[in-house]
Amino acid sequence: MKKELTAEKLKKIVDSSTFNWKQIREEYQIKPLIGQQRALKALEFGVGNKSGGFNIYVSGYPGSGKLRAVNYFLSQKARLETSPGDLCYVNNFKDPYFPKKIGLPQGGGEIFKKEISSLIDEVKKALFKAFESKEYADKRQKIIDTFKQKEAELFKGIYKKASDNNFAIRRTPIEIIVLPIDERGAPIVDKKFQKLNKKKQEELLKKQKQFKEELLVLIRKNLDLEKDSNVSLLQLEENVALYAIEALLEDLLKKYKKFNDVIDYLHDIKSDIINNLNEFLDGSNLQRKVSLSKNKRFLKYQVNVITDNSHLKGAPIIMELNPTYNNLFGKVERESDMGTYITNFTLIRGGAIHKANGGYLIIPLKELLLNYFSYESLKRALKNNEVVIEDISELYGFLSTKSLKPDPIPLNVQIILIGSPRLYYLLYELDEDFKELFKVKAEFDTSMDNSIQNIKDFAGVIYKIEKENNLLPLDDKAITCLIEQASRMVHDQNKLSIRFGDISNILIEAQHYAKLESKDKISLKHINKAIDAKYYRSNLIQEKINEMIKRNQLMIPLGGSKIGQINGISVLDLGDIIFGKPNKITASIASGKKGLVDIEREAKLAGPIHTKGVLILQGYLLEKYAQKKPISLFASLVFEQSYSEIEGDSASSAELYAILSSLSQLPIKQGIAVTGSINQKGEVQPVGAINEKIEGFFEVCKQVGLTGEQGVIIPKSNEQNLMLKQEIVNAVKEKKFHVWSVSTIDEGIQILLGHPAGKQLKNKSFTKNSVHYLVDKRIDELNKTLKKYSELKE
Repeated sequence: MKKELTAEKLKKIVDSSTFNWKQIREEYQIKPLIGQQRALKALEFGVGNKSGGFNIYVSGYPGSGKLRAVNYFLSQKARLETSPGDLCYVNNFKDPYFPKKIGLPQGGGEIFKKEISSLIDEVKKALFKAFESKEYADKRQKIIDTFKQKEAELFKGIYKKASDNNFAIRRTPIEIIVLPIDERGAPIVDKKFQKLNKKKQEELLKKQKQFKEELLVLIRKNLDLEKDSNVSLLQLEENVALYAIEALLEDLLKKYKKFNDVIDYLHDIKSDIINNLNEFLDGSNLQRKVSLSKNKRFLKYQVNVITDNSHLKGAPIIMELNPTYNNLFGKVERESDMGTYITNFTLIRGGAIHKANGGYLIIPLKELLLNYFSYESLKRALKNNEVVIEDISELYGFLSTKSLKPDPIPLNVQIILIGSPRLYYLLYELDEDFKELFKVKAEFDTSMDNSIQNIKDFAGVIYKIEKENNLLPLDDKAITCLIEQASRMVHDQNKLSIRFGDISNILIEAQHYAKLESKDKISLKHINKAIDAKYYRSNLIQEKINEMIKRNQLMIPLGGSKIGQINGISVLDLGDIIFGKPNKITASIASGKKGLVDIEREAKLAGPIHTKGVLILQGYLLEKYAQKKPISLFASLVFEQSYSEIEGDSASSAELYAILSSLSQLPIKQGIAVTGSINQKGEVQPVGAINEKIEGFFEVCKQVGLTGEQGVIIPKSNEQNLMLKQEIVNAVKEKKFHVWSVSTIDEGIQILLGHPAGKQLKNKSFTKNSVHYLVDKRIDELNKTLKKYSELKE
C-alpha cells in the first residue's frame, strides 16, 4: 500500500535520554572486537590451533579497525603464553662462512654475550700473567738450555778434529763455513791458497769436503734436536695456556652443561685460543695489515644476539607494516675494507619473523604482495618450518661474491595476514599454497545491530578514540550525532557502522573546527561541519552537474506533467563520494512488431543488469496485457542526454511508468522522481544508495526552488535504509518535499498519474477508465492499426 512517509520515518533518531553518557565515559570497559562475534570465534580457534597451516587471514574492508582489534585480541592471549628464548649467532671456527646458531632461555642472549666478552678479557689477562711468570720463564729457559747443551755436545768433536787438522769452522746466521788455517790461525784463502802447490791445494780441498759432509750430518741431527725443543716449548705454552684458560671456562661449562651447542662452542673457543696464542701474546705479529685493529683481532669471539626477548611478558606480537624482504627475514650486512666489501657473522641482522618466533606476526597482505620475494619466501619458510637468513641477491643468483650461510632457525610462529575480501578470494583461487597455509579466515563485518547495548559499546569506543588521540571531549549531542552517522554510513536504521577508522577521522576533523572557535568541547555543530566539509571537498562534479540542470543544459523538468516522460535517479560513485543524479527517461509508443526496444542497449551503452531489467519490464507487460491477445507495438526507451554506459536495474520501475503513461496518454508529474527495480509480477524491489538518490534529487529541486509538489517514490522495502540529512527531514516536516514508499507498480501509478491503476477482472479485462484499462485499450488500437495496415499491404 502506498504511503507518504512522515519526517520521523526518514531518519532514526537516538533518544539521548535513554543513555547516561557521563557514566559510560567514566565506567565503560572496552570490549574486544565490538560487533565482530564471527571474527572473534575464528580468531579464538586460530590462536588455539597452532598446527601446520592454521595461520590466519583477517578479512575486512578499510576502516573496520581490524588491525587495531587483532592486535588488542592477541595481546590479551599472548600475555598468558610462555615467552620464547633468545637466539644468537656465533663464529664457526672450522668454517667461518657457516655461522652457528645458539638458542638460550629468555634474556640469556645478552648475558651470554657479556660472559663471552668477559671471558676473552680474562683470558688475555690470565695468559699475560702466566707467560710473564718466573715459573714459565724458568721452564722455558731450561728447555732452551738443554737444547744448547745438546747442540754443543753434538758439534764438540768435529770442532776439535777440525782444529787438529788446521781447519776452522765458523757459523753464521745463514751458513756454516769450513776454512783451512795456517800456524797462526789465519784462514788460507785467495792469494794465500794460490801460492800453495797443487798437491797441497788438493789435500786441503779434500779435507774441507770431508768436514762439510760430516757437518751436514750433524746439522740434520741438530735440526731434529731443535724440532724436539720447539715441540717442548709449544707443549709448555699449551700446558700453561690450558692451565690459565680451563679455570676460567669451568664455571661456564657447568652453567651451560644442558646446552650442547654452548658446550661445543666453548670447547671451540678453547681450541682456537690455544692454536692462536700469538694473537694474545705477540702484538707485533698482529700489525701485518693496516686495517687490523685491536678489536678486530678478537671479533671472532663475539656473540651476535639476533633476538633479545628479555623484555617480553608472554609471547611476542610483531606488526610489520613494511614487509620488505630484509625487514621480514633479516640480512647479512657488508662493510667496506680497503676498497672491497667484507662480511662476518657479527653483521647478521634478524628480521620481524625472528622477533615474532614463538608468537605472532601481523602483516598487511597488500604490502606483502607488493614485495614479491617476501611473499614467496614467507610461504617457503612456513612450508619448511624454518627460516634462513640469506642475501636476496644471492638467493636468486644475482650476486657472484661469496656470502655467509648461517644455520637455519626452526620456525614456530603464527602468521596473521590483514587484507580485503577481494584479495582473499583472488589468492584462494589462484595460489594453491595460500589455501594450505592460511586455513583460518576471520571475517570482519562492517556493521552491528543498532541495539541499546551496542550503542553503549559504540560510545565506549568513541570515548576511547577521544582519549587515545588527545581529543577534546564530546558533548551529548555530538555523541548522538555520531551514532546516527554510523547508521547512515551503512544505510540502515537498524544497524551501526563499526568502521571506527572513518568515525575517528570525523572526530579529528571536528576537533579542528572546535579549536578554531576556541571551544573546550566538540559539539553537534562541529561534527556536522566535519561531515559537510569532507563532502564539500569532493562534490565539485555534483555541483557542476546541478549547475547544468539549473541552466537547462541538462533538461530535467521539475514541475508540471508530461506524457511518456519521467525522472529516474542514477548514482555516480567516484570513489571518495557517491551522489544521486536525476535522469530524464522517455518512452515512445507506436504500432509495430518490434516490441520493447532499449535504445541504450542498441547503442551498446547498457550493461547486462540494465538489459535484464528491461527484459523483466517486457515480461511484466506480456503477463499483464497479453493473456488473451498478442501485443503488437513498437516501444522505445531512452535515458535522455546520457552518453556513457548505464548499468543497474534501479530505473526499471521508472521506465515502466513512462511506458504506461505513453500508452494510457496520462501525464506524469514531473516534480516526482522514481527509483526502484521491478519483477515480472509488478512488485517494486529495493535498490542501493537510497539516501544519496533522494538527497541528489532534493538538491536539484532546492536550487530551482521547492514547490511543495516535489518528491521521490522509493520501494517500501527501502524504508529501513533511510537516514536522510536533517535538511530533508525538515523539508518533509514542512511539506516542502515528499517521500513516498510503494510495494507495487500499481501504488506508484496513483501518485504519478493521479489516476487509479485499476484491478484485473476475471475475464482478464480491467476496471473501466483505470490506467490499466486505458493501456489495454491503447494496445487493442495498436493491434487493429497493425492488422489494418497488414491487410492493406496484402
